[in-house]
Amino acid sequence: MQLHDVHQGIHKRKKRKRVGRGPGSGHGKTSSKGHKGHSSRQGFKYNALFEGGQIPLARRVPKRGFVNGAFKKDFAIVNLSSLDACFEAGAVIDEAALRLRGLVKGRHDDGVKILGDGEISKPLTVHAQKFSESAAAKIAAAAAASSGSPEARPAALRVQLIRVRTEPVSQPATERSPGE
Repeated sequence: MQLHDVHQGIHKRKKRKRVGRGPGSGHGKTSSKGHKGHSSRQGFKYNALFEGGQIPLARRVPKRGFVNGAFKKDFAIVNLSSLDACFEAGAVIDEAALRLRGLVKGRHDDGVKILGDGEISKPLTVHAQKFSESAAAKIAAAAAASSGSPEARPAALRVQLIRVRTEPVSQPATERSPGE
Protein backbone atom coordinates (compact mmCIF):
# COMPACT_ATOMS: atom_id res chain seq x y z
CA MET A 1 0.00 0.00 0.00
CA GLN A 2 1.25 3.44 -0.91
CA LEU A 3 0.44 6.71 0.77
CA HIS A 4 -1.77 7.83 -2.15
CA ASP A 5 -3.87 4.63 -1.71
CA VAL A 6 -4.83 5.28 1.91
CA HIS A 7 -8.00 7.27 1.25
CA GLN A 8 -9.12 5.41 -1.85
CA GLY A 9 -12.76 4.30 -1.51
CA ILE A 10 -13.40 6.26 1.69
CA HIS A 11 -16.04 8.94 1.28
CA LYS A 12 -17.34 11.38 3.85
CA ARG A 13 -20.77 11.57 2.29
CA LYS A 14 -21.54 8.07 1.14
CA LYS A 15 -24.80 7.70 -0.78
CA ARG A 16 -27.31 5.31 0.76
CA LYS A 17 -28.09 2.06 -1.05
CA ARG A 18 -31.32 2.55 -3.02
CA VAL A 19 -32.86 -0.90 -3.37
CA GLY A 20 -35.71 -1.99 -5.62
CA ARG A 21 -34.80 0.40 -8.43
CA GLY A 22 -34.46 -2.00 -11.34
CA PRO A 23 -32.14 -4.78 -12.45
CA GLY A 24 -29.38 -2.45 -13.61
CA SER A 25 -28.57 -1.43 -10.02
CA GLY A 26 -27.89 -4.99 -8.91
CA HIS A 27 -30.30 -4.44 -6.02
CA GLY A 28 -33.59 -4.51 -7.90
CA LYS A 29 -36.52 -6.93 -7.89
CA THR A 30 -36.17 -8.60 -4.47
CA SER A 31 -34.18 -5.67 -3.03
CA SER A 32 -31.36 -7.93 -1.84
CA LYS A 33 -33.79 -9.87 0.35
CA GLY A 34 -33.86 -13.11 -1.61
CA HIS A 35 -36.97 -15.10 -2.46
CA LYS A 36 -39.80 -15.81 -0.01
CA GLY A 37 -39.37 -16.65 3.66
CA HIS A 38 -40.02 -14.48 6.67
CA SER A 39 -36.83 -12.45 6.20
CA SER A 40 -38.08 -11.19 2.83
CA ARG A 41 -41.34 -9.86 4.26
CA GLN A 42 -42.16 -6.31 5.17
CA GLY A 43 -41.48 -5.30 8.77
CA PHE A 44 -39.20 -8.27 9.49
CA LYS A 45 -36.40 -7.70 11.98
CA TYR A 46 -33.92 -10.21 13.30
CA ASN A 47 -33.88 -10.68 17.04
CA ALA A 48 -30.59 -9.20 18.24
CA LEU A 49 -29.79 -12.53 19.92
CA PHE A 50 -30.70 -14.68 16.94
CA GLU A 51 -27.80 -16.93 16.00
CA GLY A 52 -28.95 -18.22 12.64
CA GLY A 53 -30.77 -21.27 13.96
CA GLN A 54 -27.85 -22.40 16.12
CA ILE A 55 -28.83 -23.11 19.73
CA PRO A 56 -28.62 -19.65 21.37
CA LEU A 57 -26.09 -18.90 24.08
CA ALA A 58 -28.75 -18.57 26.78
CA ARG A 59 -29.84 -22.16 26.05
CA ARG A 60 -26.34 -23.58 25.55
CA VAL A 61 -25.02 -22.48 28.93
CA PRO A 62 -25.81 -24.85 31.81
CA LYS A 63 -28.05 -23.49 34.54
CA ARG A 64 -27.07 -24.10 38.15
CA GLY A 65 -28.24 -22.92 41.51
CA PHE A 66 -31.30 -20.99 42.56
CA VAL A 67 -32.28 -17.49 41.46
CA ASN A 68 -34.60 -15.60 43.77
CA GLY A 69 -34.37 -12.16 42.16
CA ALA A 70 -38.12 -11.69 41.78
CA PHE A 71 -38.60 -11.91 45.57
CA LYS A 72 -35.46 -10.08 46.67
CA LYS A 73 -36.01 -7.54 49.45
CA ASP A 74 -34.68 -4.04 48.85
CA PHE A 75 -33.98 -2.05 52.01
CA ALA A 76 -32.21 1.29 52.29
CA ILE A 77 -29.25 0.66 54.61
CA VAL A 78 -28.41 3.22 57.30
CA ASN A 79 -25.71 2.80 59.96
CA LEU A 80 -25.86 4.07 63.53
CA SER A 81 -22.77 6.23 62.98
CA SER A 82 -24.72 8.22 60.36
CA LEU A 83 -27.70 8.66 62.69
CA ASP A 84 -25.42 9.81 65.52
CA ALA A 85 -23.71 12.36 63.28
CA CYS A 86 -26.84 13.79 61.63
CA PHE A 87 -29.47 13.96 64.39
CA GLU A 88 -29.78 15.71 67.74
CA ALA A 89 -30.57 13.94 70.99
CA GLY A 90 -34.22 12.95 71.32
CA ALA A 91 -34.93 13.25 67.59
CA VAL A 92 -37.64 11.11 66.04
CA ILE A 93 -36.14 9.41 62.99
CA ASP A 94 -38.23 7.90 60.21
CA GLU A 95 -37.76 7.44 56.47
CA ALA A 96 -38.88 11.00 55.67
CA ALA A 97 -36.31 12.45 58.09
CA LEU A 98 -33.59 10.24 56.63
CA ARG A 99 -34.46 11.36 53.10
CA LEU A 100 -34.46 15.00 54.20
CA ARG A 101 -30.89 14.61 55.51
CA GLY A 102 -29.78 12.70 52.39
CA LEU A 103 -29.13 9.41 54.19
CA VAL A 104 -31.70 7.58 52.04
CA LYS A 105 -31.88 8.21 48.32
CA GLY A 106 -33.69 6.53 45.46
CA ARG A 107 -36.35 3.86 45.50
CA HIS A 108 -36.35 1.18 48.19
CA ASP A 109 -39.61 -0.74 48.11
CA ASP A 110 -39.21 -2.52 51.45
CA GLY A 111 -38.25 0.47 53.58
CA VAL A 112 -35.23 1.16 55.81
CA LYS A 113 -32.95 -1.18 57.72
CA ILE A 114 -30.79 0.16 60.54
CA LEU A 115 -27.39 -1.53 60.97
CA GLY A 116 -25.20 -1.37 64.07
CA ASP A 117 -21.97 -0.07 62.51
CA GLY A 118 -20.58 2.70 64.72
CA GLU A 119 -21.63 3.93 68.14
CA ILE A 120 -24.59 5.99 69.28
CA SER A 121 -24.04 8.51 72.07
CA LYS A 122 -27.52 10.01 72.46
CA PRO A 123 -31.08 8.73 72.81
CA LEU A 124 -32.96 8.60 69.51
CA THR A 125 -36.42 7.35 68.60
CA VAL A 126 -35.97 5.37 65.41
CA HIS A 127 -38.83 4.14 63.23
CA ALA A 128 -37.73 1.65 60.59
CA GLN A 129 -38.88 -1.58 59.01
CA LYS A 130 -35.89 -3.62 60.20
CA PHE A 131 -33.06 -3.44 62.73
CA SER A 132 -30.00 -5.59 63.09
CA GLU A 133 -29.63 -7.12 66.57
CA SER A 134 -26.57 -4.98 67.36
CA ALA A 135 -28.35 -1.78 66.24
CA ALA A 136 -31.40 -2.51 68.39
CA ALA A 137 -29.15 -3.27 71.38
CA LYS A 138 -27.12 -0.06 70.96
CA ILE A 139 -30.21 2.14 70.56
CA ALA A 140 -31.74 0.50 73.62
CA ALA A 141 -28.53 1.01 75.60
CA ALA A 142 -28.42 4.72 74.64
CA ALA A 143 -32.08 5.14 75.66
CA ALA A 144 -31.51 3.32 78.96
CA ALA A 145 -28.38 5.35 79.71
CA SER A 146 -30.22 8.64 79.15
CA SER A 147 -33.21 7.67 81.29
CA GLY A 148 -31.08 6.06 84.00
CA SER A 149 -33.30 2.99 83.98
CA PRO A 150 -31.78 -0.27 82.72
CA GLU A 151 -35.20 -1.69 81.87
CA ALA A 152 -36.27 1.29 79.76
CA ARG A 153 -38.07 0.15 76.67
CA PRO A 154 -35.69 0.28 73.69
CA ALA A 155 -36.48 3.16 71.39
CA ALA A 156 -35.80 1.02 68.36
CA LEU A 157 -38.34 -1.54 69.41
CA ARG A 158 -41.17 1.00 69.72
CA VAL A 159 -41.77 0.58 66.03
CA GLN A 160 -45.11 -1.01 65.34
CA LEU A 161 -44.03 -4.06 63.38
CA ILE A 162 -46.11 -7.14 62.87
CA ARG A 163 -43.79 -10.08 62.73
CA VAL A 164 -45.55 -13.29 61.90
CA ARG A 165 -43.80 -16.40 63.07
CA THR A 166 -44.76 -19.49 61.24
CA GLU A 167 -44.49 -22.40 63.59
CA PRO A 168 -44.70 -25.83 62.04
CA VAL A 169 -48.17 -27.18 62.62
CA SER A 170 -48.06 -30.56 64.29
CA GLN A 171 -50.05 -33.12 62.35
CA PRO A 172 -52.08 -35.68 64.27
CA ALA A 173 -50.38 -39.05 64.15
CA THR A 174 -52.14 -41.48 61.88
CA GLU A 175 -51.67 -45.16 62.24
CA ARG A 176 -50.34 -46.97 59.23
CA SER A 177 -50.23 -50.61 58.56
CA PRO A 178 -46.77 -52.11 57.88
CA GLY A 179 -47.73 -52.90 54.27
CA GLU A 180 -48.16 -49.22 53.27
